[in-house]
Amino acid sequence: MSEQTGTLLRTLGHYVDGAPFEGSGAQVQPVYNPATGEISKYVALAEESDVNAAVAAAKEAFGRWGQISLARRTAILFSFRELLAANLDELAAIITSEHGKVLSDAKGELQRGLEVVEMACGIGQLLKGEFSDQVSTGIDVHSFRQPLGVVAGITPFNFPAMVPLWMAPIAIATGNTFVLKPSERDPSAANRIAELWTEAGLPKGVFNVVHGGKSAVDTLLTHPDVSAVSFVGSTPIAKYVHATATAHGKRVQALGGAKNHAVVLPDADIDYVAEHLAAAAFGSAGQRCMAISAAVAVGDAADRLVQAVAGKARTIVVGNGADPASEMGPVITPESQDRIISAISGAQANGADVVVDGRDLKVSGHEGGFFVGPTLIDKVALDDPAYTTELFGPVLVVIRVPDLEAAIDLVNSSPFGNGTAIFTASGEAARTFQRAVTVGMIGVNVPLPVPVANYSFGGWKDSLFGDKHIYGPEGVSFYTRAKVVTSRWPHQEKWQEQGSGASYDFPSSE
Repeated sequence: MSEQTGTLLRTLGHYVDGAPFEGSGAQVQPVYNPATGEISKYVALAEESDVNAAVAAAKEAFGRWGQISLARRTAILFSFRELLAANLDELAAIITSEHGKVLSDAKGELQRGLEVVEMACGIGQLLKGEFSDQVSTGIDVHSFRQPLGVVAGITPFNFPAMVPLWMAPIAIATGNTFVLKPSERDPSAANRIAELWTEAGLPKGVFNVVHGGKSAVDTLLTHPDVSAVSFVGSTPIAKYVHATATAHGKRVQALGGAKNHAVVLPDADIDYVAEHLAAAAFGSAGQRCMAISAAVAVGDAADRLVQAVAGKARTIVVGNGADPASEMGPVITPESQDRIISAISGAQANGADVVVDGRDLKVSGHEGGFFVGPTLIDKVALDDPAYTTELFGPVLVVIRVPDLEAAIDLVNSSPFGNGTAIFTASGEAARTFQRAVTVGMIGVNVPLPVPVANYSFGGWKDSLFGDKHIYGPEGVSFYTRAKVVTSRWPHQEKWQEQGSGASYDFPSSE
């Protein structure tokens, strides 16, 4: 029963073997609407037996799906793409109701996921092998790539549709079967996407969804029939996923946390920068792995930048994400709200200047919602947790440095290396910056440098564990393995007359 409404709430189950799957049903967890603070439903938490059932269904399906023609796979992907686009508004509303982000942001998330589906529709081009004729007398060599088998995706709350769509379409297009473990905080989008896969004609068992916490994750990481794991989340969990899964012989790509810097040079258009920094820091309440959370103000840009960003931050409309007037919604849980507010208070106690303070924000009619307003903190110490940790909230800290060299040193001193940006009118400064920073994704006058689908997404250092980035060409490589065939077709009469050419020496090309 919901304490808020006194009505019986439904429990969202899993989706296995092409249909809803209740599983054991032994444990459930509440799912909140962050804008109201009320429980909207419950989600079933998978036990080991439930995960085993999903993996078994995927393993059974792989025996058939891995042999299906590229033409058939592509036809299903095209159908899925059309269904995803047709149901975009419904999916966006589901995301907003459980995550809290505004509807336009939810639609943007889905559009970026659609880009990856569209890339996967061209999988025939991406899977082409190589052929070398007559590398030695009468011998040819060719290569091709084959799927791994059952692969798993463990995805975060902040992009409940986009991140699964970064993984599953590429995995499925290359011939694998997929088990998704989405965040239990906003689980419903995953089930709706599973239904669309089935409606598109995907055979049962190729795409499966299991909800749960650490127990479900550990079962996937150690299961002998899971060949690879893709993960997006915090750095500590990414390290754990990588270590555990690789110890069990699996291929792993584990994308971790971030502390993304935006370097602002004095020659930048400060009004332009303020607009983009505010959007990059406060959009989705800062709950993005590519959010800008640290502005590095160079030289005399600092005072002008702080004033301009503060002015923009104070005008942002915060409210229920379902309200078209809202520009920013709540954070995901009351625990997140408390953690973010505590970090702001800690920075202030350490001498930082809280220029715009979002700690006491109340949204009329949504007093129970998990809101934190846009917050701008100037002159933050480099050892303050507000700077050193990934707050995952609508907080932008400002660090002042004297020149570009100091800005680059600051960016490179961070243990994270996910994304960064530079705002400048100087091509020379931009080129110096992009070559010097130890970061995987770089924006030049672009605050959120998320690559388009035909490139790959991934960071450096503590932002990525494993050697493959996600989606794009590296995604195809991650979900497949190569075979190289060296072949000769000898003419029987000739080799009987001239000899087979066999030798006890190591073979050489002649």
